[in-house]
Amino acid sequence: MMESPPVTKRGSGSSESGGSESGAEGRTRFEYFGWVYHLGTNSIGREFCHLRFLYIRGKYVIMYKRDPHENPGIKPIRRGVVGNTLMVEELGRRKVNDGDLYVIRFYNRLDEEKKGEIACATAGETRKWMEAFDQARQQAEYELSQGSTRNRLNVEDEIDLDGHRPRVRRYAHDLKKLIRIGHGPETLVRRSSNLGKHQRPSEFMEGDAADAVEAHEWRCVRTVNGVRIFEDVSDHKPLSKTVLVKAVGVVDASPDTVFEVVLNLDRLRRYEWDSFSGDLELVDSLNGHSDVVYGSYDPRSLSSHKLMCCSYRWQSKRDFIFSRQWFRGQDGTYTILQFPAIHKKRPKKSGYRRIKISPSSWEIRNLRGLAGSRGHRCLVTHMLEIDSGGWFKWKCYQSSKFEKSIPYALLNQVSGLKAYISANPALTCESSTTLVDTKTSDVSGSISEFEDADDAEEFYDAIAADSSSSSDDDEDDSDAELDSKGQRVKLKNVSWAIASLALKAKKAMDGNNELDHSVDPVNLDSSEFCGSMQKGKGESDSNCWTSPSGAGFKIRGKTYLKDSGKVAGGDPLLKLIAVDWFTLETPRSKVALHPKCLVQSEAGKKLPFILIVNLQVPAKPNYSLVLYYAADRPVNKNSLLGRFIDGNDAFRDARFKLIPSIVQGYWMVKRAVGSKACLLGKAVTCNYLRQDNFLEIDVDIGSSSVAKSIIGLVLGYVTSLVVDLAILIEGREEKELPEYILGTVRLNKVRLDTAVPLEN
Repeated sequence: MMESPPVTKRGSGSSESGGSESGAEGRTRFEYFGWVYHLGTNSIGREFCHLRFLYIRGKYVIMYKRDPHENPGIKPIRRGVVGNTLMVEELGRRKVNDGDLYVIRFYNRLDEEKKGEIACATAGETRKWMEAFDQARQQAEYELSQGSTRNRLNVEDEIDLDGHRPRVRRYAHDLKKLIRIGHGPETLVRRSSNLGKHQRPSEFMEGDAADAVEAHEWRCVRTVNGVRIFEDVSDHKPLSKTVLVKAVGVVDASPDTVFEVVLNLDRLRRYEWDSFSGDLELVDSLNGHSDVVYGSYDPRSLSSHKLMCCSYRWQSKRDFIFSRQWFRGQDGTYTILQFPAIHKKRPKKSGYRRIKISPSSWEIRNLRGLAGSRGHRCLVTHMLEIDSGGWFKWKCYQSSKFEKSIPYALLNQVSGLKAYISANPALTCESSTTLVDTKTSDVSGSISEFEDADDAEEFYDAIAADSSSSSDDDEDDSDAELDSKGQRVKLKNVSWAIASLALKAKKAMDGNNELDHSVDPVNLDSSEFCGSMQKGKGESDSNCWTSPSGAGFKIRGKTYLKDSGKVAGGDPLLKLIAVDWFTLETPRSKVALHPKCLVQSEAGKKLPFILIVNLQVPAKPNYSLVLYYAADRPVNKNSLLGRFIDGNDAFRDARFKLIPSIVQGYWMVKRAVGSKACLLGKAVTCNYLRQDNFLEIDVDIGSSSVAKSIIGLVLGYVTSLVVDLAILIEGREEKELPEYILGTVRLNKVRLDTAVPLEN
């Protein structure tokens, strides 16, 4: 087991204390510090991994070799300022020396060739550092909005990787308001000191996990060891050979902790909670978010002759191979998908019968505790598809044969996980990474170390610099690097919480104030506009699009800032008039400027406003799904939509939201895509083009490794999928609520081979 170095927490605050909300300028300044790994390559091409103490105060970032609280007067080895071009990407898990680390990449959005990397010991620590850098960027944006000489992000002081003056495009937002208003999983995390406010029993309902109406209908059939067992009874076919079931339990730990336990392949640890798949070993790491695993078991403890839809004859031993994909949503929920697989490194071997494990999924979601309660809690759901015959016999007659089958052993993994974590309190201890929001800093040393960083490099430049450039960095790092024994810092957990969601049985408003009603509306006849994908005429049509109502989506209601209440969406504000389905050799932006684009037609030029959403799909070849939404009246310049259209890119990134929903299709694809609202500008790279009577949003799905892997899964089943999408602008202030649906689209069983080449 890898051990943590000694960490001293400050007396002025800890991860449980919020500090002061007031400052000299009426705002909060965040401080975040802890141990990370600095990854890179030195001047002779040798890779290094140094243990470093990272400190974030406001928009300033400083790196030390040792903890400055324990070593007064120590000088930083690197320092920089977070500016408007900084992008942060989670690369997932990577093998470094003899240990696994979770890597974060920093880069300039204008030049991705210049980048730097740090790494953390756990996925939870990675999440918290990413949130800390997001806060630092917002601090820089806030100071930019104030316009003061001292706090302004001066473009002469900000060093851009291209060597020229960068464009200031980050949206400024008051951090104090963000802390107080931050309800809901799509926004920033809330301070632990605010927990317990506006808590209601209904916020613990599992249905609150989605922002689209679920197609499944779950019925609890039994409770085993404190874990509920459900079956899906929606549209059940009597002659079906399979049934979708899930085990659901509440675990007294954070989602980060549970995720690490489920993902861990250590045999001795899995033996303590996993009665079936304890003997697992890693075959191959495909990328930072997926791998291939080999497992074996002795079937003498099982007597059932069916394995999750697969029949087999008796043999002494069994083995199997499966792949895993995992990702974390913007609300902190972890999803793990498991598929049967084959791999050349693990051919069939003598004495074993190779079996096929049917697909399954894990979902690990945070729960808010009751007022006054302590500790973390999360909802763990394990879903799988099993043989219906054995299931119905067990459900109706408590058949003992099913209780000795592999499906039953897999369902019991949740109860084993629950008991294992309860018996090991060390798994849920606090983190060595500390967050404080305070007016001043009590870190040893002069405050000028932070303020002088304004004259220093951007952080991605500073961290990417050659490690040999600093004499301090060239000192003996034997105590800081991962050695041959794989020693590393075990960063523990900080108390963070995310607001749960509650759906109220009422409809949202339709955004009446967004358009100028003093102007007569124009006629929006979709027959006048032609896209390469045809519009559907009935539910039985395929390879087509339609525009459903917003009633199937959950959006923020009028009282969201008080009770996190969500309501059913209303009719879309904008009308979907056409859809293009293109194939391209390389991704294409600025589709609206193409001479054959709808926007360039005479009918398109007469429309008051057109919103173009270009979803760039990475594949071989690449695809672009282009959606054209039109307004029948001019947009009110002072409305939220008007500010979005004519605002800067940072404001657009922070507000443009998409809600997906798989209406019909394979259940594993539904689990992968999910139905949670996603701020696209925070998940992938979005580029914007504002001209004439239109705004084009180019969504580069391939810019995120997680999004790329999910879309790859979707494309494999796309001809059997019915997908609903809703776009909207996130409301964060009372005057911006309730939210309204900007536009919707339903894609009905799209065929890849019908995409039309887009000429250059």
